[in-house]
Amino acid sequence: MKIAIIHDMIVDKGGAERVLIYFHEAFPEATIYTTAYLPSFSYPDFKNMKIKSTFYDRLAADNILYRKFYFPLGLLASKSIDLRSYDLILQSTTHGAKYAKYSKKSYIISYCYTPFRLVWNPDSYIQVKNSNMITKFAYNAVIKLLKKIDYNTAQRPDEYWAMTKETSERISFSYNKKVTKIINPPVDLDNYFISPKTDNYYLIVSRLEAYKKIDLVIKVFNDLNLPLKIVGRGTQKEYLISISESSKIEFLENVDDKKLSELYANCKALIFPQHEDYGITPIEANASGRPVIGYNKGGILDTVIPYTTDSKKCTAVLFDHQDYDSLINAVKLSESLEFDSYFIRKHAEKFDKRKFINDIRSSVLRSYEAFVQMNNSYQ
Repeated sequence: MKIAIIHDMIVDKGGAERVLIYFHEAFPEATIYTTAYLPSFSYPDFKNMKIKSTFYDRLAADNILYRKFYFPLGLLASKSIDLRSYDLILQSTTHGAKYAKYSKKSYIISYCYTPFRLVWNPDSYIQVKNSNMITKFAYNAVIKLLKKIDYNTAQRPDEYWAMTKETSERISFSYNKKVTKIINPPVDLDNYFISPKTDNYYLIVSRLEAYKKIDLVIKVFNDLNLPLKIVGRGTQKEYLISISESSKIEFLENVDDKKLSELYANCKALIFPQHEDYGITPIEANASGRPVIGYNKGGILDTVIPYTTDSKKCTAVLFDHQDYDSLINAVKLSESLEFDSYFIRKHAEKFDKRKFINDIRSSVLRSYEAFVQMNNSYQ
């Protein structure tokens, strides 16, 4: 059996890239294919893996340029990847992996984080939502074309797997495909620890993009005048710095894993204001024994225990609306509660990477064996 793993792009230090690392641990013999691999922008783990990228990583010098020129150059790069010699392909994807060349004889499992966001939820991009009439018309024309291409190519995988119940529903709605398995992405618990004493700051670990709602958190912390550390980079960074009026708001970039684990372990809580497909960072915070203050929607509902009446038996304080009043009330409530770090850590152990790797490997092999047996029965 010849197996390949294909991932849209390796240009970030994000949750999907973490999952890709664990896919490779499940199948270390597999080659990873991707449109672009930018080592300086992603995890060092990839340097020890066999990765084949396309011409696009010579054109997209950073992760911002990658997205800017994705249509049509990134799309063409995706289509240039030839996987027709492989028996089994594991897709790690939201968009590009499905466009590669596949043999009709290959068995394809798509671990889909969410349907292509630009196509199926374009208003989540501020450039689309706030564009003028002429630009909006151009966006809509491109999105209409991409939607047709995306839907048609999404019919090729033999199986779809999802991260959460919500993303499973999105896949079914967008692609008219049944999701056969839900496997929550993991964390490496060995990288996180409980600190005997926490500091006074709150923490954000996120790409700095509009839909992440970091601006909402900054407005709240400007008024609360509480320490806030923001780890990440993205197109909104300069804007977010410009609206940070409090001297207690600090932006951090290029934070290594050791430093990040210390930031998690010593924070009062992680702030997670976005509607996310899943969200690895709440689990990373919980693995450090720290609670989450999060928006009560999306993938976070699959991974936390919300506070109701007993703060010693919860892992998160959730707020119902992405607005100032809802978030500030959640922060004030969290300030008044006492959490059990060991209970929180114990809950996070359900998402350990070893369980995920074993589950992925055994599930993939079972699916492929069933496929082979079915084909043999027809011969």
